Amino acid sequence: QVQLVESGGGLVQAGGSLRLSCAASGRTFSTYAMGWFRQAPGKEREFIASISGAGRITNYADRVKGRFTISTDNAKNTVYLQMNSLRPEDTAVYYCAAKAGNTPSTRSIYYNYWGQGTQVTVSS
Repeated sequence: QVQLVESGGGLVQAGGSLRLSCAASGRTFSTYAMGWFRQAPGKEREFIASISGAGRITNYADRVKGRFTISTDNAKNTVYLQMNSLRPEDTAVYYCAAKAGNTPSTRSIYYNYWGQGTQVTVSS
């Protein structure tokens, strides 16, 4: 079992930055690929970014490339999502997820564990 707890969400003006954290407990963190997803009201959950267990492979959704950065600190069992140049359309609940095995995925169906989510609101 892996337990995930997100933090760092909040209200920010357009153009601002936030850093989300996802603390993991349970099985060896480095053996899991990690992902960030988000869900806005009335919309489906969408992929944002993922990173391999070793931290060498990252993937980003086109709409966040160049603005968001995913990273891990295996010593702290934590994955981060640095979000810069935020836009109102980035407003959503952000979830981190863990996928067994080192290979990350853009598809939520492959992730085994999910956090409870953290709200990010970007005002215009």
